[in-house]
Amino acid sequence: MNDKLDSTIQNLQQVANTTRSTFGLLSHLQLNWKPAAKSWSVAQCFDHLITTHSLYFPSLERLATAKEQMSFWQRMSPLSGFFGRFLIKSLDPQNLKKISTTGKAFPSESEIDSSIIERFCEHQDQLIDHLKKLPKDLDAEETIITSPLLGIVTYSLADTFTILDVHCRRHFNQAVRVTQVNGFPMEQGGI
Repeated sequence: MNDKLDSTIQNLQQVANTTRSTFGLLSHLQLNWKPAAKSWSVAQCFDHLITTHSLYFPSLERLATAKEQMSFWQRMSPLSGFFGRFLIKSLDPQNLKKISTTGKAFPSESEIDSSIIERFCEHQDQLIDHLKKLPKDLDAEETIITSPLLGIVTYSLADTFTILDVHCRRHFNQAVRVTQVNGFPMEQGGI
């Protein structure tokens, strides 16, 4: 588990660092600008990541304290491998096809304050801390968790690491694309 976990932690930290340097100086207007009514702003991309990844914290805490016992469904689901592969493929940053999220993971519809970038970076630190607390001898391939977004979906902890990583990179790339849309407000202190 250590190599996979170490790689995930390194990638999550890299996304935080790059997010801070890429978006940290954007104004409130730039962070909340949307290319279209149904599109997300830069701020919404990072609000979504905070909202979604926070939902993993309770499960990670239980795994860290060895209080997590796999449920019958987690032990018996024949679809855990399928769900993991499907989510990884769907969330891959190279996959530009839009996918819907559940109501639990929608970002704020109202304007988001300009501290969102720093809050995201702090959230990444919290996520990394949760991952570092996992027991070193935990078998990430055999440990199955239930998706915090949809209770019937299960996947391995190893797939969870990859899901967290690709999900961050996907929405980071989405935020970059927002700043490249014609009409993005080019204010001083921004991109």
